[in-house]
Amino acid sequence: MGSEGAGRGVDEAVGASASGAGGIRRRRRRWVRYGALGLCGLVVVAGGAGVAVYLKLDGNITRDEAAAAELARFERERPTSLVRDARNILLIGSDSRAGDGNRPYGRDSGTERSDTTILLHLTAGRRSATAVSIPRDLMVDVPGCRRPDGSRTEPMFAMFNYAFQAGGSACTVRTVERLTDIRVDHHAVVDFRGFKEMVDAVDGVRICLAEPIDDKAAKLRLPAGEVTLDGEQALGYVRARKSLGDGSDTDRMDRQQRFLAALVNKVWSNGVLLNPVKLYPVLDAATSSLTTDPDLASLRGLYELARGLRDIPTERVQFLTVPRESYLYNANRDQLVEPEAEKLFERLRTDTPLEVAGPSGYSGYRSYDHEGGYSDGKGAAERPGEPAADPAPTPTFRGNTAAEDACG
Repeated sequence: MGSEGAGRGVDEAVGASASGAGGIRRRRRRWVRYGALGLCGLVVVAGGAGVAVYLKLDGNITRDEAAAAELARFERERPTSLVRDARNILLIGSDSRAGDGNRPYGRDSGTERSDTTILLHLTAGRRSATAVSIPRDLMVDVPGCRRPDGSRTEPMFAMFNYAFQAGGSACTVRTVERLTDIRVDHHAVVDFRGFKEMVDAVDGVRICLAEPIDDKAAKLRLPAGEVTLDGEQALGYVRARKSLGDGSDTDRMDRQQRFLAALVNKVWSNGVLLNPVKLYPVLDAATSSLTTDPDLASLRGLYELARGLRDIPTERVQFLTVPRESYLYNANRDQLVEPEAEKLFERLRTDTPLEVAGPSGYSGYRSYDHEGGYSDGKGAAERPGEPAADPAPTPTFRGNTAAEDACG
């Protein structure tokens, strides 16, 4: 008993000493407790900030509920997806002047048209991405659609961009599906402000100009040579029509595709998708002026979409325009070139590879003429003594990829 008591006394005496082992242990325990509490506090703060950021970005996106209801109404007439995991997203650039950021571009008439429309096809397994521009002046069958006031339009044969004016995104989706027989899985509408802010968020996009630009209508004045466009300049560049090139919509679509390729290359090369600090302003800009179908209208939905894009090499991000030529009854309008257009649509429907090349490297079913259409002709003919050509070669369409250097 005495020895035990003596032992406890020694231990207690040592413990009472600020310089003893017991004191050190207790201080360690206190530091562990305080450190754990501090770490928990940091986690809570960081988590709270993360939640706040998530909620802000998530709340930026506008859910296109009206379009979803309209498309559900016509579900039975819509095409069926043929390849699991392949995705087709319709990207619509709205020319709406509504909203503070869009008022400088004209008076808000209460209507809007699709200034640019691109059908983006993502292959199953995300091996490649193909963006197909649809000319706004293309003559198409527009179905009867629901107007914003609840009334319905009559079906008509009209310019493609009338669909968006008549019935918004749902009417545009239905028009594209009728034209291509391709199921549109998602759609997204972005306005002028959103486009500008996206460009500014990546610190501008580099292009090269063969000649200086002085376009008063587009409020664009640029020198020849290498130029980095900010958001305002980029918007003028992709929208300008009268003073650039031959003034055609085909030339403008080519310019838009080259710019988008440069934008994609900028995002990929700067590691934006893998860097939260760089990614946040891009996401904030992208979501602030974005209206999408409900399934895509969340950060989770956008993340699932973007996650598969990160590993696609830029040479497999392709841009082209649907094969078109001047409309038979009006040279200022377009019509599809057949069977080339259907061959393109079939490739997208069945998730089958296709290639793109510039005018000098184009070797598809027809050669592209100077007016933006396709002239009769075939690829290289077989020569006596040479092996027969592949009976089903991968078709090549006039276009470009994100890997091509705009200043190369």
